[in-house]
Amino acid sequence: MALRRHLVIFARELRLGRGKRRLASRIGAVAAIHFQRVALGALLRRLGRDQRWTTWVTVTPDRGRLTALPTGVMARAQGGGDLGERMRRPMRRPPAGLPPGPVVVIGSDIPDIRGHHIAEAFRVLGRHAFVFGPALDGGYWLVGARRRPAEPFDIFQGVRWSTEHALADTLANLRPGEAGPHLPVLEDVDDAHSWRKWRRTLSHGFPCTVSRRIDCCRL
Repeated sequence: MALRRHLVIFARELRLGRGKRRLASRIGAVAAIHFQRVALGALLRRLGRDQRWTTWVTVTPDRGRLTALPTGVMARAQGGGDLGERMRRPMRRPPAGLPPGPVVVIGSDIPDIRGHHIAEAFRVLGRHAFVFGPALDGGYWLVGARRRPAEPFDIFQGVRWSTEHALADTLANLRPGEAGPHLPVLEDVDDAHSWRKWRRTLSHGFPCTVSRRIDCCRL
């Protein structure tokens, strides 16, 4: 029997003053929360119902609430630790990690992610232990692990997060040939310039009201 594929989307509870602080410092907290809400909702509509994988949304803080998830999308807490610890957690074996099968982790702030990107990541994991989707800022918008024949080792040790060195630091932890071909470079919305570019892709203005919960609003 083929192992189930797992797509994990990292999200943060929608609450003023939490998450996307760099973006909020430039466009305001309310506009930043609006972006988070719309981007996550659109991402779940594109990917959450795809039968080629099981979709999980992991939220931080652990007691943060998720509402209006599409049918079949599973909710899970991210757990404690830095970003590397939280990304590695679903890659571990149960009970700490997800059920057997390859795992792909993405952020919820990259509007250009499409189903074909995720499908390609899983194809790469059929031949390699790890896969990455590089971001314009030197980090990465996707990381995936095959998870067999054993739980992957800690590939995130010593990574300088939120810097242009994040991808290079992670790759330096790998042995030659463990990482497959990179996926296309995509841009996360993390500053006013990328936010304005994203806004131009919308057909109208601010359709959602702000709440303290994560909801999937309509574009």
